[in-house]
Amino acid sequence: MTAKLWHHVVLAAALTLFSGVLRGEEIPVPESTVADEAADRWEFSATLLTYVVDDDRDYVSPTFTADRGWLHLEARYNYEALDTGSVFAGYNFELGEAVAVGFTPMVGAVFGQSNGIAPAYRFSLGWNRFEFYSEGEYLIDLEDTSDSFFYAWTELSYSFTDWFRAGLAAQRTRAYESDLDIQPGFLLGFSWKKFDLTAYLFDSGGDEPTFVFSIGAAF
Repeated sequence: MTAKLWHHVVLAAALTLFSGVLRGEEIPVPESTVADEAADRWEFSATLLTYVVDDDRDYVSPTFTADRGWLHLEARYNYEALDTGSVFAGYNFELGEAVAVGFTPMVGAVFGQSNGIAPAYRFSLGWNRFEFYSEGEYLIDLEDTSDSFFYAWTELSYSFTDWFRAGLAAQRTRAYESDLDIQPGFLLGFSWKKFDLTAYLFDSGGDEPTFVFSIGAAF
């Protein structure tokens, strides 16, 4: 192809594209460009858990997350212990469509009434209307290694509708005292647009049941 002919081909393509814009036609965007834009977009979430503990101090535990592509940032308060904060950074892995799997290994720092470092994780598995979610961390107490502890939160739920789910939950924590090392429980969850409201009841058959109310939003 001669240089003159190539010039005419490029000019014709440009005029065709420009005329499409003037007519209001939608210009196809390459999938790679859409994926790149999604990877560059920040996504945030905030969750507030209110603990109603029998014969102990009631408290709230907020969690904030920020994600951009593979990067995951997270901040918590009153999670490992009361009057204690923690910050984490991790790497997001996602795969699958029919069976969606998400895994985020993290490492964090804990400061306040407890002080240490904490390797942690988030894991999710979704299939049809079932969803399994688990998060955990091992707090390595730098002041007294004998106080190191593994914290965990796990839930398995089924979505009966787009706005209602129910299921089982379990937690292991030292934020308050409990006769059980692992507290089993139930959950009822409701969703509206970008908001989620979930009620949990742990150790329902024991003498000291714990109620947890969670409200969260993604934006």
